Amino acid sequence: MKDFVFYNPTQIVFGEGKTSEIGKYLQGKKCLFLYGSGSIKRNGIYERVVESLKKHDVKFVEKSGVKPNPVLSFVYEAIDTARKEQVDCILAVGGGSVIDTAKAVAAGFYYNGDVWDFFVDKAKITKALPIYVVLTLSATASEMNSGAVITNESTKQKFNIQAVSLFPKVSILDPTNTYTVPQNQVANGSVDAIVHLLEGYFTKSYPNTPIQDGFVETLVRTIIATTKKILENPKDYDARANFMWSATLALNGLTTAGIGNYEFPNHMMGHSLSALYDIAHGASLSIVFPAWLKYNESNISERLANFGKAVFNKTNSKDTITAFEEYFHEIGAPIRLKEVNIDKTDIDKIAENAVSLATKWHLKTYTKEVIAKILELAA
Repeated sequence: MKDFVFYNPTQIVFGEGKTSEIGKYLQGKKCLFLYGSGSIKRNGIYERVVESLKKHDVKFVEKSGVKPNPVLSFVYEAIDTARKEQVDCILAVGGGSVIDTAKAVAAGFYYNGDVWDFFVDKAKITKALPIYVVLTLSATASEMNSGAVITNESTKQKFNIQAVSLFPKVSILDPTNTYTVPQNQVANGSVDAIVHLLEGYFTKSYPNTPIQDGFVETLVRTIIATTKKILENPKDYDARANFMWSATLALNGLTTAGIGNYEFPNHMMGHSLSALYDIAHGASLSIVFPAWLKYNESNISERLANFGKAVFNKTNSKDTITAFEEYFHEIGAPIRLKEVNIDKTDIDKIAENAVSLATKWHLKTYTKEVIAKILELAA
């Protein structure tokens, strides 16, 4: 195991009914209350949150309308609202898109320049508003990490930021909040969490990491098993709870602690698909990931076979890749570009877009030509 420093200050409050406790963590504050299209009003979460805020004398101003692929223009609007209302924290009630938006707003609140400067590495985040979360969709682990991803509509770039000050202070994880999540979003969340785990698993630089390997394999097995149960019975509490916690653990820093250097090439390519075509993040990954495995099979064949044996009961690398595609197909996630109406003739454009993020992430081997070859395997 390689040397590492693990730090994660987020307090997790997990369990049924915990949504009604959010107010006590915000007592005495004034918050910007961010959420999405309004589903939290239809499923009762909004009412429980507001009741808790009022009970604990928390002042708040609402801003709804966060998109599934959150955009920079909304971030600008929310920063203006936060400053005008002189809030002292942000409450994100939603999934990764709402939480990532909250983080971008929190970072931009104190900054005199353009918040996009942080995304293109022109400035560093030194201060941010405190962030509190009520999670309603499990996928990104943004509720327990320090990163965020936003799409700049004008440049068609989906870039990320990261800073210690962006760790949420408190995140409420109430599995019952996810009972009404649509099946396609369950599938997308499953794919996202799995690929979060496997980016490091398949690209790590240090070979001897049995703890992390076993941790990843157990989490992936759990995600697959619980996803199937959730799709059969959306109100299976244990399945929702185990899925929720697995997705959080998938990208909170634990699984990559001690594995050495690693890369996120699938997210690099997936972000371009979302930036250009506004397709769901999970759907972009279910398309890209099997293609990436096929392109790299000769380099990771032993590792693929070991994973296949541990998770899918397969004995070789090719069968393991097929098992991924079969699972994605079973849960309704796309595995080809044509399934989301992206023509093969667009591959060059996608690769050109992806190179800018590959450069930002120092993925030197991922040239436009390499990315195009991988995408061709997903056509």
